[in-house]
This record gives sequence, structure tokens and C-alpha cells, in this order.
Amino acid sequence: MQIQMNASLRPHHTFAIEQSCEVLVEVSSVEDVQQIYQNPSWSTLPKLMLGKGSNMLFTEHFSGVVMINRLQGIEVVESDSAWHLHVAGGEDWPNFVKWSVEQGYAGLENLALIPGCVGSAPIQNIGAYGKELKDVCEYVDVLDLDGFSVRRIAANECEFGYRDSIFKRQLFEKVIIIAVGIKLDKAWQAQIEYGPLRAFSAETVTAQQIFDQVCAVRNEKLPNPAVTGNAGSFFKNPVINQEQYQALLAAFPDVVAFQVDEGVKLAAGWLIDQCGLKGFEQGGAQVHPNQALVLVNKHQATAQDVILLADHIRQTVWRKYAVELEHEVRFMGAQHETNLVELRGSLVQGAAS
Repeated sequence: MQIQMNASLRPHHTFAIEQSCEVLVEVSSVEDVQQIYQNPSWSTLPKLMLGKGSNMLFTEHFSGVVMINRLQGIEVVESDSAWHLHVAGGEDWPNFVKWSVEQGYAGLENLALIPGCVGSAPIQNIGAYGKELKDVCEYVDVLDLDGFSVRRIAANECEFGYRDSIFKRQLFEKVIIIAVGIKLDKAWQAQIEYGPLRAFSAETVTAQQIFDQVCAVRNEKLPNPAVTGNAGSFFKNPVINQEQYQALLAAFPDVVAFQVDEGVKLAAGWLIDQCGLKGFEQGGAQVHPNQALVLVNKHQATAQDVILLADHIRQTVWRKYAVELEHEVRFMGAQHETNLVELRGSLVQGAAS
């Protein structure tokens, strides 16, 4: 294990905002993680497993131990009908998807270039272009922080929902994901019902073509965090009931929406764009001029800049559409995870004084 004290977190999260933590440790095995939790010197400190930091905003100095996930390895088992992939939690998700397509294991191509580690994917139930992790997940292996034993959770026990799972609720801070089981059926069916993928023919399209198209679109629409700090899509697409949707449709006939099992999903980026917020700046933070759903670190932004900008967006959308936006990006405070509602009062008051 590599251990740093009072370490900078800037290289370890894609917003690239200067922030620090009490202890930074790179972990490459389950035993490393167990040792950290059982170390008496760190017993009272909060702990956080961090992958690529692609969905995280550190709101202040983290007074605990940040573990950088370096768990590596991919194992493949073939059955009559599918490929079964056992993937360590520290593997890079975009690289894993690229590798799987190149190997001929089709089924992940719609999820290309979603930043982050494999271990983070079940937490958010990541998804794009009509595909979600739950569609291919077979199981999730976790380290139980109560007895420090490893156990397997079947996919149907993970309570996957839209950007949601049991790992954000009942098992929050109770387990650490160490590996994910992926099942890719050999009888592959292309998912081309969304956006630019509709131009393909289901009879002739290949997984590689879908992968290439998704990569091209994401590279065109989304800023590269290596160049401009950001955490991808900042807000979730809100889901409303049919009654709310009909009222909204009557007032705004061009509203962009999709029918889902839970009701009607609205395009958060469209709502923000229609409020005229593309390019809007708060301190060093900005709503990306080409993609309203992305907030970027334009001019050495602080965490407070990002929080105030996010709150301005949330309030503006509410005033115009009576729709509540919820941030997809996780907010990490000094001791524990927090959220925009909790932070808003003190930060807005501080900005006004």
C-alpha cells in the first residue's frame, strides 16, 4: 500500500478542483482494504473508496481516509448461451467496454466511454442509449464492513432503478464493491432505439459500429475532463407522473420527454437549455456552452462555485417548469456524503455576506 498524509485530491477526481484529505491510500487487494478498516490508528476516521472520481465533488477537506481503487483483473467463463465476465472493481470502465467489444463479447457497446471504475457502475446503475448495467449484471461481489467477509449479491437483489441501487440506500457505507459479474448473451440483439443509433439497421449493424458511434457522439458532445474539469452529466433526468406531464405539455408543447415504467422521464439538459443557462458562469464554474447538462471547471473553480451554480440551475428550472432537479454527482463533505439541499443554506448565506 502507498500511503500519503494530508494529500491533494485534485489528481484523483475529474472536476480537478483543489481539495485534500487526511490520508490517501492506494489499495490493490481486498486484504489492503481490510487492513485499512482494521487499523486502530484510523478506526475513528471516515473512509471512502474512490475509483476514477468521475462522479464526485469534494465540497471541503475530507477528514478521513480516501482509498484509491486499484483492484484489477478480468476472468471470462463461457457457457452454451453466454459469456460470463468477472471484473475487478478497480478496472477502468471505458477500457473494459472497449476490450469486451474487441474480444467479440457484444452487449456493452451502448455503455461506451462512461467514465469511472467497474466497481462504481452498480452504485449508479449506469446507463446510456437504452441500456443500463442492470441489463447485463449477473452479480456484485462486496466486502461486508461488519465482519469483513466477502459475499455475493445476485443482480435481482441489487434493487436497480434509474441511477439507483441498494448500494445507495440499505447498503450505503456498509459494503465495498470489489467485483462485478457481467453476463453477455451470445444471441446478441442490437439496442438502437435512441438518438443517432436509430440510423442503423438492426439486421446489419455490428456491436463495433454501435461502439464507434457512441464514442463519436460522446466525444463531440461532452468535454474531455483531462482538458476541462467536469463530472459528466451533473443532474438526473427527472421522472414525473402522467398528470404532471400533461400539465407541463399543455404549457410547453415542445418539451422533450420519454415514457418509462415509472412515469415520464424529462430531458434535464433540455430544461436547463430552455432556461437560457448554457454558458452561464458562477465564479470559475460554468454551464458548458454546448451541453447544458454538464458543469465545468472553467477558471480554477472552487467547490463553492460549483455548488452555487448547481443551486442556481435547480431554482431556475423550478421557477419555470415546477420540476425538481436532483444532482447525479455525489457531494462529499468533511465526514460524510451530503447533498445540494443540505449545503445550500450556508453557502448562499456566505456568498451574500
